[in-house]
Amino acid sequence: MKQIKLNLERNVSSSYDICIGHNILDRIGLIIAKNNGAHRHIVIADSTVSALHGDSFLDILRKMNLTADLIEFPAGEASKNMDTILSVARQLIELGADRSSALIALGGGVTGDIVGFVASIYMRSIPYIQVPTTLVAQVDSSIGGKTGIDLPEGKNLLGTFYQPKGVFIDLQFLDTLPDYEFNNGLAEIVKYGIIDDVTLFDLLENQTEDIKKRDMTLMKRIVQQSCTIKRGIVEIDEKDVGIRRILNFGHTIGHAVEAESGYTISHGDAVSVGMIAAARICQKLDYLPSADRKRIETLIRALDLLDHIPESISTPGILSRIATDKKKKGHIVHFVLLKRIGVPFINGSVADRIIHETIEELRK
Repeated sequence: MKQIKLNLERNVSSSYDICIGHNILDRIGLIIAKNNGAHRHIVIADSTVSALHGDSFLDILRKMNLTADLIEFPAGEASKNMDTILSVARQLIELGADRSSALIALGGGVTGDIVGFVASIYMRSIPYIQVPTTLVAQVDSSIGGKTGIDLPEGKNLLGTFYQPKGVFIDLQFLDTLPDYEFNNGLAEIVKYGIIDDVTLFDLLENQTEDIKKRDMTLMKRIVQQSCTIKRGIVEIDEKDVGIRRILNFGHTIGHAVEAESGYTISHGDAVSVGMIAAARICQKLDYLPSADRKRIETLIRALDLLDHIPESISTPGILSRIATDKKKKGHIVHFVLLKRIGVPFINGSVADRIIHETIEELRK
């Protein structure tokens, strides 16, 4: 089992390990029993993950003589709202959860966001652990302590920064992951290659077919490298006020497309088309060479990720969503742009005309 330490120098008590391996659920149970110190554990999972893994994971915890219960909520982005938060909190009260309890997020990004948010506010905060079961959660959302829920006006407009006590990544969960969920994670991995690691980008280009076949040796390498990149950025900028914003490459337009679709477009597909849009904007502004822009678009298509915006999604609707982006300052929406692959920067603003033109180009 590979361990990656996330060290937060300004918040040492919130530092934690990211543990990565294959078929390690029993070891995860051992580590939780040995290190966590909670009097009881409440596993929180959506209805899909609960059906697949809920009982078996509870059995592992109980074999370690841990008191453990399970709370389930309906699967899907639509559950990422305040009603779910209140429902989970009330169920915690019914179970007798107190400040000596700990939550375990068993699931993907939606579950991690919900559980982290509940943990940060329940009884003025209780500890939680991330056990991500989707690729996007394993390489991205489970690491870094961002929590949040959606409002009708946009994604993640309510939330907190609250670090987990540990992240445990079992690659065996990828065996039961539907293709669309696997692709969600691939989009975030492509992002890491674009913003930070040319070697990773080259690997994705050269091993596309094996990646789509989920070659486990290759996936372990890619997941470890992605987590190492995310760890390094979070250590420098825990609260997303500086360099951590480069992790939003492709997300400004991507989140707007995702929300405007009513979340019928997956996060990974929205980010994929958002990255293409960002690359085109970079080229239009004479930052990014056309050859790099073409490489980005070619890789996204080779991995079977979304490369266009469906015509059913209106340009004015997308622009309206961008205007409420939570990362804006005043009336300025900051975009993550590129000088070349591996060299990102934060731009002060992009003219509405260029954003509009780029969105229209990508509509099919």
